[in-house]
Amino acid sequence: MLGFRTVAGRHIFSLDDNLHTALVKLADQEQRSVEEVQADLLAAAMAQRQTHGEMWKRWQSLSPREQDVSALACLGYTNRQIAARLGISDETVKTHVHNAMMKYSLHGKSELRMALEGWDFSEWDK
Repeated sequence: MLGFRTVAGRHIFSLDDNLHTALVKLADQEQRSVEEVQADLLAAAMAQRQTHGEMWKRWQSLSPREQDVSALACLGYTNRQIAARLGISDETVKTHVHNAMMKYSLHGKSELRMALEGWDFSEWDK
């Protein structure tokens, strides 16, 4: 568990024993100070959170149909399967995929899948 404590008027992180032990072990493995590893981990977490926030904003900018098509594409459906499932033409699917890729600044459906990797699209797979 993370928490804060105050030492000599400064706020510092307080870690539970398991997390602290893991952090010390990682620092030893990388032959770096615990403080360096903490700073890098925090910076990486902040960057990941910001990236996720940006991806979510872009997702919200998609039309509902673009979201449907994108979700199904990320689940591995082909354009033809998406078209049949949604009752639209293959060309319409291509247009929605293209629009989604433009909003995400991507160049292909595989990049869209990678950008949204780890997202839960199970509600579209029913």
